[in-house]
Amino acid sequence: MDALIIDDDDLMADLLETVVAGLHPDMQVAKASGYQEAMAAWKRKPADLLIVDWNLPDGSGLEIIRQVRAINKTVTIVMITGRADRDSILKAAHYHISGYISKPFKVDMLHDRLLAVLDKVAPEAQAEPPPALESLLAEGLDTVIQLPARTDAASVLELMARAESLSAAHLAERWQTDAALCSRLLDVANRASFRKTGKPVSTIRDAISTMGVPMALNQALGLAMDVGATLSHDLLKTPAIQYQQQAEKVAREAQRVALALGKRSTEFFTAGLLSRVGELAVLKVMDHFLRRGGELTEDEVHDALRDWAQPYGNRLKVQWLMPLELRQLIGAVHFLTRENVTQERVIMRVAALMTSDDAPEAEIGRLLRHLGLENWNKKAAGPTPDEVESEKPAPDGAEPAGPEQDGEKRSDD
Repeated sequence: MDALIIDDDDLMADLLETVVAGLHPDMQVAKASGYQEAMAAWKRKPADLLIVDWNLPDGSGLEIIRQVRAINKTVTIVMITGRADRDSILKAAHYHISGYISKPFKVDMLHDRLLAVLDKVAPEAQAEPPPALESLLAEGLDTVIQLPARTDAASVLELMARAESLSAAHLAERWQTDAALCSRLLDVANRASFRKTGKPVSTIRDAISTMGVPMALNQALGLAMDVGATLSHDLLKTPAIQYQQQAEKVAREAQRVALALGKRSTEFFTAGLLSRVGELAVLKVMDHFLRRGGELTEDEVHDALRDWAQPYGNRLKVQWLMPLELRQLIGAVHFLTRENVTQERVIMRVAALMTSDDAPEAEIGRLLRHLGLENWNKKAAGPTPDEVESEKPAPDGAEPAGPEQDGEKRSDD
């Protein structure tokens, strides 16, 4: 199922993308910021669902609806606009739109309204036979992948009820172990940050500061309401849990080592947490495949993870506009060359080895000596309360450092 979102407000378009991508397991979302871009996208690939804003920088959303309706009388069209007057609603209704939602809106209401609109078209999409898994995985590299989320809608609604008392630091602490939510917030914040300052952000706290607490909460609720966010098949749940737990262990160990060296540890924690996004994305695509009637064996799951996790991880890190240094920190979890080593990357590599059951002790010792931590306790553990208290993170809204230029090239960057 294909959806096209047409809105020139980037943060609003990103929020709509989060909600719409979660309406159906097979939803493919594209965005356009103006009339010309939208019409070109429609002619190139007509969508099953159009989300249209009225006022666009180079034309009218109503004109888009008029032209689409002249060609297709049945496509689902929803207008989401700041216009709430009766005349505007009647004018849009003249073109037989499927729904009209006024801004500002509540994310849960938007989700429910759009889900109701799609009731007529979703069964048709589900009835289609699934493509081959290899084809679906290849196509998935160019689409929006929302990882299996851990934050539930009820907890986000509770936070929304006291949003005025929350800060970026509060939310970052609450969500720091949810890889799906952290990656989505970094994705959205980096697009906004690049447009405003030309600089990326690399921590969940900076991401929330960039977009603001209200928008971060809306994004979290949209992701939590994704109908396909939780893996539905036991065959995939076990490896997903294992990868999430493994990433959390690396994140905490990297944070602990970084604190021991007197470094600001949030970037290291983020890198560890996102070190398995490739595997989680592949599992999500395989879940879509099973939901559409496909069949998989344990060996096929293993082979798909082996062959596709790295391409998905690389693609997502670029797609989410992650800073080069953050990408390299993530890459160091999996592999580190001897030719081009920094202390930061050694921290990530030794954290990964120390949380592995079969890592060579000699290699761990060599890396610890490189860091000046010969007597380091090799048992993986999170930071102590005293260690956390001793860290002094930058204040909310502080500009993160720009990416370090580095000529190193390796498979995980």
